[in-house]
Amino acid sequence: MAAADHTPPLKRPVSVLKGVGPAREKALTEEAGVASVEDLLYYFPRRYIDRTLSDTTLLQAGREVTLICHVQNHYLAHGKRSRLVVQCRTLSGEGLSLVWFRGVQYLRKLFEPDQTLVVSGRLEYYQGLQIIHPDFESIDPEDEQALVHVGRIIPLYPSGETLKKNHLDSRGFRRLIAAVVEDPEFVAPEILPPRAGARQNLLPRTNALRNIHYPENQAQLDEARRTLKYEELFLFSLMMYHKALARERYAREITPLEFGRCREYEALLGRLPFQMTEEQLRAIREILGLCRGKHSEAFLLQGDVGSGKTVVALAIALHYMETGAQVALLAPTEVLARQHYNTLSNMLGFEGATRLEILTGSDKKKSRAEKLERIQDGSALLVVGTHSLLEDEVAFQRLGLVIIDEQHRFGVGQRETMRQKGVNPDAIAMTATPIPRTLCLTEFADLRLVTLREKPAGRKPIQTMRLGEDRRAALYKSIRKRVSEGRQCYIVYPLIAESEKSDLRAATDAFTELSQTVFPDFRVALLHGRLKSAEKEIVMNEFRQGRVQILVTTSVIEVGVDVPNATVMVIEHAERFGISQLHQLRGRVGRGSEESFCVLVSDADSEDSEERLSAVAGSEDGFHLAEVDMRLRGPGELLGLRQHGLPGFKLADLVHDRELAEAAYRDVREFPDAPPEVREMIRRRFEQGIVIFPN
Repeated sequence: MAAADHTPPLKRPVSVLKGVGPAREKALTEEAGVASVEDLLYYFPRRYIDRTLSDTTLLQAGREVTLICHVQNHYLAHGKRSRLVVQCRTLSGEGLSLVWFRGVQYLRKLFEPDQTLVVSGRLEYYQGLQIIHPDFESIDPEDEQALVHVGRIIPLYPSGETLKKNHLDSRGFRRLIAAVVEDPEFVAPEILPPRAGARQNLLPRTNALRNIHYPENQAQLDEARRTLKYEELFLFSLMMYHKALARERYAREITPLEFGRCREYEALLGRLPFQMTEEQLRAIREILGLCRGKHSEAFLLQGDVGSGKTVVALAIALHYMETGAQVALLAPTEVLARQHYNTLSNMLGFEGATRLEILTGSDKKKSRAEKLERIQDGSALLVVGTHSLLEDEVAFQRLGLVIIDEQHRFGVGQRETMRQKGVNPDAIAMTATPIPRTLCLTEFADLRLVTLREKPAGRKPIQTMRLGEDRRAALYKSIRKRVSEGRQCYIVYPLIAESEKSDLRAATDAFTELSQTVFPDFRVALLHGRLKSAEKEIVMNEFRQGRVQILVTTSVIEVGVDVPNATVMVIEHAERFGISQLHQLRGRVGRGSEESFCVLVSDADSEDSEERLSAVAGSEDGFHLAEVDMRLRGPGELLGLRQHGLPGFKLADLVHDRELAEAAYRDVREFPDAPPEVREMIRRRFEQGIVIFPN
């Protein structure tokens, strides 16, 4: 006798359902990710069609209706346009004609007398009531599932080619799911803490799962969606909360010097051409204080453009390096890596035991080998690099701190790869894209948040303005005036080369015109991502040293480039850039004490472009702009997280469901304990792109 199956009903494989054989099971698993009954229930509709049966006492022209009717006869009518007419009677005895002008030869084979139909469409009056090109289903009045597909709010499900070949279109999914949720014995065990459910006035999980697939009305659907959104946000917040707690599992091997005990840091303060802000000093003290505990730490250091994140990170790094520990600084592009290398070289002055190294993909074989040796034997204390640092051959002797700049350009796994090159080193992820509060509470809950809002003293606000093409002559006159006074200018284009599919001016074409026709008396240079690394470095050095007055470029200079003498930023076709990009590009000027300008050149008049450009022109507050950006584009697009570790929520939206997300975050901290089955669900639900959930 076979052993009894004690697997909970929802955990059983989808093959237990009637009509799911090996072929369907394979299609469900491989294309829809549906392996269990529970997976099937969480395969939510992509949208709904209201096919609720209409009141037959209110039939009049102009109404959208769904009716059950019986076929009496059908015929082809000829005239200016041939048409198929199917004559029916509704359940109340009202005459109704169904009319088709297309596909009549195929459709005429589908109807026969006494056939029962459910039809939907717009009533019209022409020699009686009629519906032209209605949606219809033929049903068997004896079939208990006949109204699964019509006569109600109908769910439509995502389906692909393989699924459709196995009859798993929306109709197929409706039949499978209805067989589960309409079973009188269907029960979905609760997974949320009862007090949280009561506090948020949620539906029982059984009702929520039944109603999201087969709601009786819109209010019932809204209630089910809210309940399941909260469940999703609660589970995700719970996972991130436990990831944060998991830091305590990582015993510290290297401890930095106590704040105020580092000679290299004191020397740095003496070399800086400015005074650190109180916020910068607070951030240094806070991070170092936490990094002297028993367990390794991870931080998200976020600050608006020009808030001084790099010098804060360097100050912290020196407290490790003076103990002989190594520090790695990971940057997303070679331009930014070399900018950091040059900036740090100037700040450090190469004094004392400080040894600085840079590793990029453009290093020659011999040079790279020598650098790898210095990194491995520990003589390189501060190593700046691009993705090259992630490669297996890069080995550190004693890695104490990992700094990741523009961290949203790296995946969660890449962050962990860097940390694994040491024994539980501390980590600081930096971002100049201020992160809205909702994201901080969820996606970055495993990082301690440290925020810099204050800019260094002496910096003036950047004057931002919008100009159309008709003001170009005046713009060039203004650029000429500023450059003649000894200042420098960026002119940024969204494209490198002219595209046949676009009428945008490309950087290469503009460079030719600007250098030969508009500003022949100034030195104009071109910088873009397709140049070789050595060429980029030559151009940037020439610009930094003031020998190039006007730099024609692309968004390759979006982050990290620091030339205080550059006071004019012109962004051509500004409508082609996002809010975050525009704000970052604007941040390349205003880095000195001189008055600076940002000009957004655009003739675009779409509503979306208008809102983005107006937001940037009206505010220099990156935190405010980040909120606007997230509302317009969504969190995944804002931070690039769709490719970098943010799970795709099935229902929840961190923009529109912000209050619900914050409520879930608060409730998790009050009810943090989760039974094993819930932890397993979290692991399965969010396994892609997320660091392993702690056991």
